Amino acid sequence: MSGADMVQQLGFDTDDGVGPRALLGLIVLETDRTVEAELRSLYGEGGLDGVAHHVSRIPMEATVTAETLAAMEAHLPVAAGLLPTAFGFDAIGYACTSGATLIGSERVGEVVGTVHPGVSCTDPIAAALAAFTALGVRSIGLVTPYNAEVTLRMAAHYEKRGIGVAAVGSFLEEDDNVVGRITEASVADAARRIGAEPGCDAVFVSCTSLRTFGVIAELEAEMGRPVVSSNQAFAWHLLRLAGIDDVLPAPGSLFGRGLAT
Repeated sequence: MSGADMVQQLGFDTDDGVGPRALLGLIVLETDRTVEAELRSLYGEGGLDGVAHHVSRIPMEATVTAETLAAMEAHLPVAAGLLPTAFGFDAIGYACTSGATLIGSERVGEVVGTVHPGVSCTDPIAAALAAFTALGVRSIGLVTPYNAEVTLRMAAHYEKRGIGVAAVGSFLEEDDNVVGRITEASVADAARRIGAEPGCDAVFVSCTSLRTFGVIAELEAEMGRPVVSSNQAFAWHLLRLAGIDDVLPAPGSLFGRGLAT
């Protein structure tokens, strides 16, 4: 027998594959340690069934500055292109809050749209604005890990879009490898401190590298106001854009809300 004759052809069936309800695409920073794990936690027991995501990593220096963030724009088309169009994504997100601030949500959507036309696109800045609208938040206390320049540019970005910033605090840590290891207890303490300032309707914890899913519910119960994080808003907005309206046993009051119309 020849080599080809020795191989038996086997029959098979096909189904809808991974993510039959919704398939999400994530463009994640090279240095990010957190966003994938926190989103994946939503798919566990009692969570989402039939929803999945695929990830493309985008080059990014570990030192987070205005210059390194803005430089990511040149890499966006390649990173978006590594999410295969044949997969048929229902929504795609660029997972960088500070990067979207510097590059601009509109520009991010434009670049992703050239590779994935017609697919809804978001980022944590756009997602947080949608979350504030859904929650009726008009003023926030802002917690970040960034240097002062990036932090203040983010605060100005929100104020230009009608969200007051009543208080601002930062860990002032530029190394993303360190930010990904900041404890949830430290994040919770920072949220309490900033959230206690007058005029805060909610606290926004910015940065997809900061871990928050284990403390959001406790903080909301303690402070009596919404606590929104980059990864929480990002996941919520991606799901809502993909047509998933489930009320999830997920952190915080946000996952009980739909998109405001």
